[in-house]
Amino acid sequence: MMRRVLLFIPVVLAVALGIVLFAGIGKDPTHLESALIGKPVPVFELADLQDPDTIHRDDIFVGEVSLLNVWGTWCPACRDEHDDLVWLARDEGVRIVGLNYKDNRDLALEWLDSLGNPYALSLYDPQGRLGFDLGVYGAPETYVIDAEGVVRFRHVGVVTPQVWQQTLQPLVERYGKGG
Repeated sequence: MMRRVLLFIPVVLAVALGIVLFAGIGKDPTHLESALIGKPVPVFELADLQDPDTIHRDDIFVGEVSLLNVWGTWCPACRDEHDDLVWLARDEGVRIVGLNYKDNRDLALEWLDSLGNPYALSLYDPQGRLGFDLGVYGAPETYVIDAEGVVRFRHVGVVTPQVWQQTLQPLVERYGKGG
């Protein structure tokens, strides 16, 4: 009897594992739910990356639809998306606010000097406080923030022209028109 029970346990575990794995098939790994969707950007006060004496607050998102892009010089995928962010800001006129996340200020400034600066302004979050409040898992992550300062969407991963055209641009246009 005991031998049958012992043989049955691996079968049950294998079936349970199969169910868990099957449930994840076809899900978009770049789409992580956020408890903040439909809620205001968390209250914050952070220094400007380029001017530490300038303090920015959550009201920077009021008045215009913005992308909030979480990035760091330690993040290889952030480098991959950087040219596309420069293109979005320069050629598409998209307002992008940078959140330099858990990074070194000097390295971040060198990065922007050498690769170009797509950000209308850059928040410096060396301890990751705002990142924590946003629920950031890592970088890059990009949020669509409407003109009232409400988080409308979260994209985890690299922003590419395809991600812009298929996902982010329709949202920016929708919320830019009072959505």
